[in-house]
Amino acid sequence: MKVAIASDHAGFEYKAILFTDLQQAGYEITDLGAYNEQPSDYPDHAKHVSLAILKGEAERGIIICGSGVGVCIAANKFKGIRAGACSDTYSAHQSVEHDDVNVLCLGQRILGIALAREIVHAFLEARYSQQPHYQLRLGKIFAIENENMKEHLL
Repeated sequence: MKVAIASDHAGFEYKAILFTDLQQAGYEITDLGAYNEQPSDYPDHAKHVSLAILKGEAERGIIICGSGVGVCIAANKFKGIRAGACSDTYSAHQSVEHDDVNVLCLGQRILGIALAREIVHAFLEARYSQQPHYQLRLGKIFAIENENMKEHLL
């Protein structure tokens, strides 16, 4: 599986560790920055991972910042990206199985590295179940993405 990974400065340490772990596990990993611990802006890194997925350069993405929330918000602004900030293994696999999440967002400041590793593997090993009720719900998400929100504000 092709995986794009990125972080801002607050997630740099975990990104480096997870990059090596995933390479050793046989994943094809693309590192999209940051490449050091100098302050950087998480929306830029969320954009790089999201575009890699949308262009077909990666099947899944992992983005790490301090809390996981900022990168999740930024990634979800891209049509076709379904990002989830997960702090446990159940949410990590369930988000893929039920919601077809394609980007995992982690917070280095809130997770220990052992748990972060488990969450990443749960996310990458999970598959979308395609059961009709999950497809219906995902279809509603696609419809929301395609709505003209101006109509709702008038």
